Amino acid sequence: MTNRTISALIFTILLAFEFSVPATAFVQASGQDDPLLTIGGKPVDKDELIYLLSKGNKSEPGTPGMSREEFDENLDLFINYKLKVREAEAKGLDQSEEFLREFESFRENLKAPFLIRNSLEEGELRKAYSRMQEIIRASHILLQFPPEASKEDSLIVLRMALKIEDEIKKNGSINDLAVEYSDDPSAQVNKGDLGYFTALQMVQPFEDAAYNLQAGQVSSPVLTNFGYHIIKVLDRQPNPGQVRVSHILVRIDEKAPNGEDLAKRKVADIYNEIQKESTIWENIVKNYSEDPASSQKGGMLPWFSVGSMIPDFEMAAFSLTEIGEVSPPIRTRYGYHILRLEDKRPVESFEAMEESIRSKILRDSRSTMILSQVMAIQKSRYNFDENEVNVAKLRTEMASVTKNSFAQTLIEKDLANNQIFTLKGKSFVAQDLADFMAEEEFTLRNKAGIFDTWYERFAASELNMAEEADLAANNKEYRMLLKEYRDGILLFSLMNDEVWQKGLMDSVAQKSFYEKNIRDYQWKGRVDAFIVKVLDMTQLDAARKMLVGKPLSEELKASFEGSYKLSNPLAYQTESGNIEYSDHAVLSKADLKESYQELEVNGHLHLVLLGERIPASPKKFDETRGLVIRDYQEFLDESLVESLRKKYPIKINPKAKEETFIALNQ
Repeated sequence: MTNRTISALIFTILLAFEFSVPATAFVQASGQDDPLLTIGGKPVDKDELIYLLSKGNKSEPGTPGMSREEFDENLDLFINYKLKVREAEAKGLDQSEEFLREFESFRENLKAPFLIRNSLEEGELRKAYSRMQEIIRASHILLQFPPEASKEDSLIVLRMALKIEDEIKKNGSINDLAVEYSDDPSAQVNKGDLGYFTALQMVQPFEDAAYNLQAGQVSSPVLTNFGYHIIKVLDRQPNPGQVRVSHILVRIDEKAPNGEDLAKRKVADIYNEIQKESTIWENIVKNYSEDPASSQKGGMLPWFSVGSMIPDFEMAAFSLTEIGEVSPPIRTRYGYHILRLEDKRPVESFEAMEESIRSKILRDSRSTMILSQVMAIQKSRYNFDENEVNVAKLRTEMASVTKNSFAQTLIEKDLANNQIFTLKGKSFVAQDLADFMAEEEFTLRNKAGIFDTWYERFAASELNMAEEADLAANNKEYRMLLKEYRDGILLFSLMNDEVWQKGLMDSVAQKSFYEKNIRDYQWKGRVDAFIVKVLDMTQLDAARKMLVGKPLSEELKASFEGSYKLSNPLAYQTESGNIEYSDHAVLSKADLKESYQELEVNGHLHLVLLGERIPASPKKFDETRGLVIRDYQEFLDESLVESLRKKYPIKINPKAKEETFIALNQ
């Protein structure tokens, strides 16, 4: 869970407190037989108790199960829990706007791991991470379609791609052919060489094709949104991870007739200067680098991985092996660079990269592919049957109809009752689609294909609801988790109203409770004391000098603490105030008649200065208000349970109780 509210967090703590006795692993008990108990006539199944007691248990195999006493104890706590949920329902808390909003938020989060989409996304995440363990170097030729290409145009492009594939396989140079044929503008510079890349750096069809080729192999034409690609994999090797370098850049003055030679001589001179032992890299960068973004920072660049920089720069960076190693000058389209290796790190763990990978997958074509696969699985699982004739008719008749006029046009054309599909045996008609469109706030940017877009959204919505209903009906783990959170929100709401807030805010009731139970709020005998624990024995005499023969006073305490904290803060630890002495580690050993004494306790010397003794007496309300509030809230909780046990008759099924005990000890 990622978006938990404060109430949910408190609920988790509350459950951990109420169900504290360990249990064995959760046993999948049988379905809907006799309930474990009824509360006010409402049945409670034994699976619910088994689930709650087993939640999060980490018992080692072979450890003893739950005793009868522990089981009865937990059953009693469970009944108290269900009584409170029952009362919350009776008060209508489960119908409040706040509850419905919070529960719906939880349900959205809780169902996600159980959905078909989640398992498909997980598969894509794992596949992408697996591919990230390797980098690929490839060249390609791109053949684009002409604007508004016809089917015949597309076939012409495909035939051309097949011809080029054949030439490459007959030992033609893909790089020479890229210069001649490729529609990728960069091919005139890089001859189709893309350098190294890894997963999620190319569009999905291109990536899939490249990762299915071995070094030296050539693909058949690969269709992407850009056109047809012919791909030749040149190399595959383990992913080196990330690298951080600093660099010096010398730009080439393209306007000067000898700009290239001048830049080459300048970078050679800089490189020679770097070889001198007295040279400081940062100074050279500051004085000579023509990269304004990094020159004042020692030339430092951010961490980067394969596929993030232009190929020549990247290959030079990853070829450096020792920290501090400097590369010879290399040329890129930006000019000449000298690189120094600052650090390297391997590919991060799946857990560290998971959210980053997920974000990239959900932003590219894989997300559309996942949604298509989800719908295909849902349609098969939930018996989706499209009325193809009626859908085709609606597509034709409603092609140019806007969202606002859709429902009226259906009526005018007598199409509202035309069936469009059945799902789990239920029939859906065109009017259902119109109702869905009226409720949705989604607006199409492109008016073309309005029917197909809305029909797809409507079918997806109904399929998703069918999957969620199936989860709630047939997935026991999800059903139990959903019930746990539903009841937990209700429990929190009731406890907040009847116990926590009441106990915290009602000061009159607090004082009344304090007065009735004043015997529980008593000071034992106390003494005004100043205790100095000596941590540095070389400072013992200095402490004695300040304390021996002096009467205890606030001025003395302040003087002592001010002096040592200023000069030697680690020499002593101090404790002071009116302290109950009978249970105190140091004062329980002190002679209360002596004003100054030295006591050895737990391996440390303590200097003790005593003042007035205070006999046992009641605590004032303000002195113990925090404890009173806690006790008063416990009293309110006990009173609530007592009243609920009278209000809602409890009947326990002995047979189901025994079955529950056995299930917990298997």
